[in-house]
Amino acid sequence: MQKRHQVFISSTYADLKQERALVTQTLMQMDCIPAGMELFPATDEDQLEFIKKVIDDCDYYLLIIGGRYGSTTEEGISYTEKEYEYAVEKAIPVIALLHQNPTSISVDKSDISPEMRERLDRFRGRVSTGRLVKYWSNGTELAGQVAISIAQAISRFPTVGWIRGNNVASEDLLREINDLRKENQALKEKYELQKTIPPIEELNPADLESGVTLHGTYLSGMTRAAWSVNTSWREIFYLISPYLTVNTSEATIKDHLKSSIITKHGVYQNKNILNDQDFQTVAIQMQILGLVTINARNEHSIEKLWKLTPKGEALMYKLRVIQS
Repeated sequence: MQKRHQVFISSTYADLKQERALVTQTLMQMDCIPAGMELFPATDEDQLEFIKKVIDDCDYYLLIIGGRYGSTTEEGISYTEKEYEYAVEKAIPVIALLHQNPTSISVDKSDISPEMRERLDRFRGRVSTGRLVKYWSNGTELAGQVAISIAQAISRFPTVGWIRGNNVASEDLLREINDLRKENQALKEKYELQKTIPPIEELNPADLESGVTLHGTYLSGMTRAAWSVNTSWREIFYLISPYLTVNTSEATIKDHLKSSIITKHGVYQNKNILNDQDFQTVAIQMQILGLVTINARNEHSIEKLWKLTPKGEALMYKLRVIQS
């Protein structure tokens, strides 16, 4: 049975009209169903709720980032970023295409204010964390990247898609396919349980009181300057644990850790970036100490979710609760 896949095109609107038209044409040539808000760009909360319903019906979420962050909600988050958050929350496969060099985009298609450019940079960094992204510099290159990326996504992350009513398989066949899917999922979960970590005594991990140095960079003038902070595993856990009472994305945790560390230690905050290798060490250490679990959102996603273990939750209360 031939399936057609519906793809939601997410981007700022006015500055990327021509690029969106090329992307739409490319998707149609691939027998995909493009879905976007060409007629009704997102400008308020009511339309955002409508957009969420459209995203629910899509197989893939295509994010295009150019030189603008876009109009924002009352909480200061752009509607494009809101759409992205919703697609991630719903575990819809995300394809992210970022402009290679936003500073080369003409002024009329770029954010001029430092605040909006910082928000755009932060959004780009968030999207780039934990997933593969591709880059483009013009509309033709963007269309080519869309064709390649969608084909790869369909191959790597197959979805339900849309099938003409007169081509639908019999009920028995669909039931058999569903049973096989459940069996496959059960086998994958069994395999995950069988994977083991070496005994902690063999690893000899540092305890909570041990010191650790975190590194990063910030924008100083036209160049990036390095910073480093001496902290401890206890302080790191103290800073991030309140955000881990529910499943939380790795990108969000990294942002909370960076913001808390640089604020507490007085590091200059302009376009600050935490070293990713240091953050990955934090992730491993927190797991080895038995304080957090880190798992993929689902079998189709490479995004990782953090959550406190019972041991971690108990320690958080011990550190955070104010004694009478």
